[in-house]
Parts: sequence; structure tokens; C-alpha cells
Amino acid sequence: MSNTESAPQQVIYASTFRGGQVTVPPSKSAAIRAVLCASLARGGTLRHVQPSQDVSAALDAAPALGAQADFDVQAQTVTFTQAGPPQGGTVDCGESGSLLRFIIPIAAALGGRWRFVGRGRLPQRPIGLYGDLLPAHGVAFRTEGGLPLEIEGQLCPGRFELPGNISSQFVTGLMLALPLLPGGSEITLTSPLESRGYVDMTLEILKDYRISITPTEHGWHVPGGQAYVPRDRAVEGDWSQAAFFLNLAALSPQGAKVALAGLRPDSLQGDKACVEVFRGFGLDIRWEDGLLLAQNLHAAEPFGGLRGQTLDVSQITDMVPAASVCAALSQGETRFTNAARLRLKESDRLAAMAQAITALGGRAYDEGDTLRVVGVQRLAGGLAQGRNDHRILMSLAGAGLRSESPVRVTEPWSIRKTYPNFYDELRNLGGGADVVQLG
Repeated sequence: MSNTESAPQQVIYASTFRGGQVTVPPSKSAAIRAVLCASLARGGTLRHVQPSQDVSAALDAAPALGAQADFDVQAQTVTFTQAGPPQGGTVDCGESGSLLRFIIPIAAALGGRWRFVGRGRLPQRPIGLYGDLLPAHGVAFRTEGGLPLEIEGQLCPGRFELPGNISSQFVTGLMLALPLLPGGSEITLTSPLESRGYVDMTLEILKDYRISITPTEHGWHVPGGQAYVPRDRAVEGDWSQAAFFLNLAALSPQGAKVALAGLRPDSLQGDKACVEVFRGFGLDIRWEDGLLLAQNLHAAEPFGGLRGQTLDVSQITDMVPAASVCAALSQGETRFTNAARLRLKESDRLAAMAQAITALGGRAYDEGDTLRVVGVQRLAGGLAQGRNDHRILMSLAGAGLRSESPVRVTEPWSIRKTYPNFYDELRNLGGGADVVQLG
């Protein structure tokens, strides 16, 4: 952690917002998958890439996979070339859980000795499933429960059985790795799949890189002996980031209009469900000339015309931070159910959002696998803990729009993980976002 990050800082969100147009950044989830595919293809280009910390960590891993990744930041384009055989060695995954879970089985498929390290909460995030799967298929697995992790050996094809109610990142990791093996493999789920949209995204990107995976009754068949083919691909806009701007539109006291560019209406991202989530609160959302337009047409009514709802978030856990802030200012009660996996993110997001909303004068209750939020007309404002979690920081921007006093949130640097320009975008929309140094 840098001296800047370790120093006490806050971002102050004020109740100003005029709306306008913003181009949603490229999907971090899609970008990391495509970076790994292009690295394994050892050629091609990837367009519409922005240098968040997670994506930069994936690009830094390219040489270990045998590729050189040259990033033209101005053009937002990465060019991949052959850089010799995979190097193995140490891979620093930063704070990216997706990169870690994707690259472990890829490294095992390439063979040799590898060491994985990370920072923040990543060393404590679960990787134990691979500790069972990989040794059963020829790979030594050395860890004391998290990072650092060392693996050695050559992954063998076969049957890979895992529950579907864990992170879909484990499924994606196997899908990326198993085509490289000499023989066919089976991925078999022992329970229903959660976060299916992320797996669908993986399959779409793999297909573009000419990798074939076929569905079976309880999983997928992955033929071996396949090769990644260089492609020219653009990274689509990030629907999970769109949710933060929908939250701002919903909570705007003046009913300001927000226009979102860069989103695919036909996207397979599961977080495209944010449209229906915020419509459920009462936000008017529609497509017009390729833009997603959002406006609260009842902003002048009590509670801004917003109403609570019950949401099963098992497939859309990343929606909970932004949606819970909207719920805190909606009439009635909102329940986010089947949300236990939120405890395993960059922070325990169930506890973190309940604590943040309560600290700002709202009513939120952490109840096992459920977050229950009872709406209030306005928040009091004050200080909330950012928990070094980018989604908490960006979600609480909405809280500032309907608070009696400014909302202050700690650890503002955490947005660098996925959306370094968020504060700039918020200011361009007329929102207040002042990062201050204390002491």
C-alpha cells in the first residue's frame, strides 16, 4: 500500500447533480477474460481498454503466459505478440479475485512451477476449491489457506466436479484452461449455477477466440487440443458500472436525466438486470438512439416516488451496493435475498452496506444471507466506511443526493480498482465529489 493510500483520506459527496451523458467504461469482467484469451492466442488486438488496477494486473500477467502486451493508453488499444514459451514464475494478481481464479487453472494447464501473490483482501478470499480439483488431476498445490499459493506440475484432462453455488469464476477458470489439455474434459455442476451471466459471457468470448465448449445436462464438455486464435476484439461497456449512474438518476431530487452510452442492449452480462432492478424502484428507463436514458419522473413526490421491493440477488450480487442505497431512500421495505456470497467480495458487502447506511441515518439490517433495508425520506449524512471497496465508494455517491449534510466516505482511492475516472465523471454530471487529505 502506498503512503498516499495509507494516509487518512475521505471523499465528500454533496447534494448536487444536474445529469447529462456519460460513456460507461469497458467491462472489467469482459476485459480480463479477453486479455487472457489474447495472451493465450499470443496475437491480435483488444480495443476499448481502460487501465484500471484489475485490468492492468491482467496485462502484467501476459508475459507469464507467453505473450507481449503493448498498451496504447491514448488509443485504448492493446496489441498482443508472441513472446516465447510461457515463463511461469510469480504472478501478482493485485486485488483481482477474478484474475486469480482464472489464471490458476490456466497456469496448471501450461505446466511448470507458478507462484501467485496479491494484496488487500485477496489473500484471504477463497481458492480452496482448486486445492481439491487440481491435485486430483496431477498438480501439486501448496498454500496455508490463501496467498501466496504455489502450484507445480501438468494438469491432466478428466472430470472436474464442483458446486454451482460458489463463485462462477471457478467455472470460467476451468473453461479457459481445459481447451489447452491434450484430451477432452467434463465440467460437472453438483448444484444449480449462480451468476450464470458471467459464464455466458465467458462462453461468448471463448467462441470468438475459436474455442469450442458444448453444454451437457449438468455442465459442459470441453474438447482438448484446441488453440486460441488471434482476434481483433472490442471490450463492451460495463453494465455493473451502469448501476451506479442509475442509482444517481433515481435519487436525483430534481429528476435529472442521465444518458448512458457504450452499452450493448444484447449483452450477455448478467448485470444488465440493473435495468429491471431500478425500474422496480420506480425509475423510468428507456433506449433512445443507442443511449440508455434514465430519469425519475416522480422525484418531487415523497420518497422521490420510489418504492421498496424484494430481490433475489443470487445471479446479480454486484447490484446490491448501489441498489441498497436506493432502497434506503425508497418507501417501505426492500429485501435482498440469497446474498451470502457478498461476504466474500473485496469486503463483506452485506455487513458493510448495512453499517454504512445506518451510519448515515438510514435503516439497514444484516440478516444472514439477506440485507433488509427500510426506507427513510432523507439521510442525515455524516461519515461512512469505504472498506477499501470500490463498489461501496461509488454506491454512496447516491446517498449524498438526499442527505441533510454531506456524505463523507473513507478510502476514496479504492475506485482505482475498476473505475479510476469515476469522480471526474460524477463532477461532469454536476455531482459533488471532493477528495480531501486529513491531518
